[in-house]
Amino acid sequence: MKLVRFEKGDSGGGARIGAVKGDGVVDLAAVGCRWPTIIALAGAGADALDEVRLLVERSEPTVALANVRLLAPIERPGKYLAIGMNYAKHLEEADRLGVARAKHQTWFNKQTSCISGPYDDIYPGVTEKLDYEVELGAVIGKPAKRVSEADAPAHVFGYFVANDVSARDWQFHTPTFTMGKSFDTHGPIGPWIVTADEVTDPHALDLRCFVNGELRQSSNTGQMIHNLWAQIAYVSTAFTLETGDLIATGTPEGVGVGMEPPSFLQPGDIVRCEIDGIGAIENKVIAPAI
Repeated sequence: MKLVRFEKGDSGGGARIGAVKGDGVVDLAAVGCRWPTIIALAGAGADALDEVRLLVERSEPTVALANVRLLAPIERPGKYLAIGMNYAKHLEEADRLGVARAKHQTWFNKQTSCISGPYDDIYPGVTEKLDYEVELGAVIGKPAKRVSEADAPAHVFGYFVANDVSARDWQFHTPTFTMGKSFDTHGPIGPWIVTADEVTDPHALDLRCFVNGELRQSSNTGQMIHNLWAQIAYVSTAFTLETGDLIATGTPEGVGVGMEPPSFLQPGDIVRCEIDGIGAIENKVIAPAI
């Protein structure tokens, strides 16, 4: 299923959860879904998903997809974690920029207040070096603590498209990267969560990023240095991944800071991130800064 959070443009009423069906959205509360949030559904297990799937199959769309505003497809998670330098050619870009190679997986936090919707505007804030990073995102379902790579797939609820928007001048204010990765609006995700049962292999997906229609990034998730299962195993060795936590699995080469000369985002630019089998998000850079 493709699970969404949405607002109806004409009637208000706040955020609702739904499932995409054809060109419409089935409002899950309206058809009797027992789980009020995406996080609650993610933690309820496979039987809950089967129940919701049956509800959707038996129901007609409640509203046209074109008539809703899609929100970030999950409520505020506890953690939004991202791995850096996880594609070999992106690592080569980092080498040219003087970023030291790490001996272990390189992780940083994106503060969850940065999360925004799949078509929401990006505000630069105070950065003068605004950059893009298309990434495959994963949502944790069953909590994971010290899980093996073999068991890791059982802990993934679903997948989404992420743009790890980055303030490159602020990124290196601290060695953790967190300052430059967490500006408000710098975490657009979506357009929905594709449940894990519909993604045969998350390591065989083409992903792309366009700026104003120009292809900047193009790769395949099979090019990750540390695949998602290795990521979950590594992180969960240190701390528990909880239901609803988000993981951004790394970006390939082609980021603006790696171009010669560097090419950073400017007000008016349109950034489109696509992943085959998942979907696409598209965000406009807006001035003035906030």
